[in-house]
Amino acid sequence: MALDQSALLELLGELKLTDVTDRIRVATETLYQELIDAEAAAFIGAAPFERSAERITQRNGTRPRTLTTTAGDLELRLPKLRQGSFFPSLLERRRRVDQALFAVVMEAYVHGVSTRKVDDLVKALGADTGISKSEVSRICANLDEDVAAFRDRALADTTYPYVFLDATYCKARVGRRVVSQAVVVAIGVAADGRREVLGFEVGETESQPFWTSFLRSLKARGLDGVKLVISDAHTGLISAIETVFAGSSWQRCRVHFMRNVLSNVPKASGPMVASIIRTIFA
Repeated sequence: MALDQSALLELLGELKLTDVTDRIRVATETLYQELIDAEAAAFIGAAPFERSAERITQRNGTRPRTLTTTAGDLELRLPKLRQGSFFPSLLERRRRVDQALFAVVMEAYVHGVSTRKVDDLVKALGADTGISKSEVSRICANLDEDVAAFRDRALADTTYPYVFLDATYCKARVGRRVVSQAVVVAIGVAADGRREVLGFEVGETESQPFWTSFLRSLKARGLDGVKLVISDAHTGLISAIETVFAGSSWQRCRVHFMRNVLSNVPKASGPMVASIIRTIFA
């Protein structure tokens, strides 16, 4: 969709009043907005205020979206619809250099790199303006959306007869303090042997109420047909399994069992004892 003559003259007038860097940003922002509006019109089947037999829905205002590019931050307006949803392909999963830069920022964020070091890294990659703490948070908000979608997905489509449960402790910042938090994970094994992470949760400790709440959330998402649950011998966990997966069998995890045994034998005898125990399971 091309700019009409009056809009083009108005844009050129605005560009004359700005410095070169901002002219590029304004021009890029206008171009992006025009492309978004054109794609929306094609998706809807009609331009704004246009009567058309091909129209499939109505516009319902816009929502703001900030796009970080090498030309600067672009403040865009994404059309909202009365029925259905629209998201411009121009912005999906970023593009080319921006996609690579965003991937670097998110990878650094996941590994706990400080904001200052992320800023130094971005500058080293060629972005002279660097990146602020708020920009890192905005970029990594996509991670939160992806994690939430994965964690809350439905489980009813596949039956998992076998479920492994385990937990580990990680340091996490809660408020202004760094404390130890329990991360519990459930891994399901389908009838064909395929394994899949069913869910995870973070809590203060591996208490029975916490495990019970976590297992009930799995059932609420559609987990059913569990025949055998494998875990360590944590008392609270066993009680939670008996409560939520009534009728299922429970087996102690071989890895935890092996660790418990080897902690009670001389170190020199460990390899021999471990080999004997493996033959039992084989």
